[in-house]
Amino acid sequence: MPLFDVYPLYDVTPVSGKDIYVYDEQGTEYLDLYGGHAVISIGHAHPNYVEAITNQVSKLGFYSNAVQNPIQQELADKIESLSGCKGYNLFLCNSGAEANENALKLASFKTGKSRVIAFKNSFHGRTSAAVAATDNPNIIAPINAQQKVTILELNDILGVKAELEKGDVCAVIVEFIQGVGGLDEGSSDFFEQVFALCQKNNTFFIADEVQSGYGRSGKFFAFQHYNVTPDIISIAKGMGNGFPIGGILIHPDIEAKYGMLGTTFGGNHLACAAGLAVLNTIEEGHLIDNVNAMSAYFIEKARAMPEIKKIKGRGLMLGLEFDFEVGALRKKLIYEYNIFTGGSSNKKLLRILPPLTIQKEHIDQFFNALKNAVDI
Repeated sequence: MPLFDVYPLYDVTPVSGKDIYVYDEQGTEYLDLYGGHAVISIGHAHPNYVEAITNQVSKLGFYSNAVQNPIQQELADKIESLSGCKGYNLFLCNSGAEANENALKLASFKTGKSRVIAFKNSFHGRTSAAVAATDNPNIIAPINAQQKVTILELNDILGVKAELEKGDVCAVIVEFIQGVGGLDEGSSDFFEQVFALCQKNNTFFIADEVQSGYGRSGKFFAFQHYNVTPDIISIAKGMGNGFPIGGILIHPDIEAKYGMLGTTFGGNHLACAAGLAVLNTIEEGHLIDNVNAMSAYFIEKARAMPEIKKIKGRGLMLGLEFDFEVGALRKKLIYEYNIFTGGSSNKKLLRILPPLTIQKEHIDQFFNALKNAVDI
């Protein structure tokens, strides 16, 4: 049976990984500066992670949410401790799209309204409401297009105000650093005014931290660079270091009701063990401190390259913008220099999303290769 052909594939077959490197079937070593879409947060095959999953699966990998699962509470307490989001409640699911889907659903339940405001170049997932709130018509099927979504420009505060005052908006969903869209950010004033307008108009303010969360921006969450308090925070990618897990943090003012949200696999024992291993490693390894130190070093190196026209993003969620499309450059980096990088909807942007364990020698390796690769 053939695989459904929806992914353009590079001719590389990773079979193993260790920290910031992956290895193909011939044993060729690749420097991984993409982390599988920012999923690999603590490095490939981290010993703490491997041990935690191995121990848990040898005891109990899964049972449903109809029974007590103390590991869920342990995970929730650890997220609260490390993130500083005191008093929030945790609902666990399986992916970023599912997290955003539940965030939007909860906002609609609680406000009694149905329209969503999202922003140009946004990406929130590929499920029903999440994909409708994504600014990419190519991945929105007619069944998704039935959702009521208004896409506005970042920093268009007058547009946000006018739409909210119509009274039918249940949620404004924000990526504080856009991922697939190309690392664009709104201004501090914009985000803080949007938050205030949401409070005034009985509208939920949703922080999509699926890619930017878990220390990647230099703080535990990217919204913490601003003076805002989201009603709901969606999380996924770096949360499980490759194990499928996602969730939403829900403000304590939002009351739960039996049956309001649900999931079969979300919050299973194995996923929670993976999630705890990630958090413990971030804490014990002081990885957020490392993010900030390595980000400063990376940016210093990037500024020394005249070919780079703009540096975008924060922490280890970075983009290097050139005055040419980077598709050929990405292929050259993979096939000639054995380095994985990412692209975005901005075809001139090279996206950098390495494991949070990256060190200066890895950054040096990348920039040595990049200098040679762009010297055509």
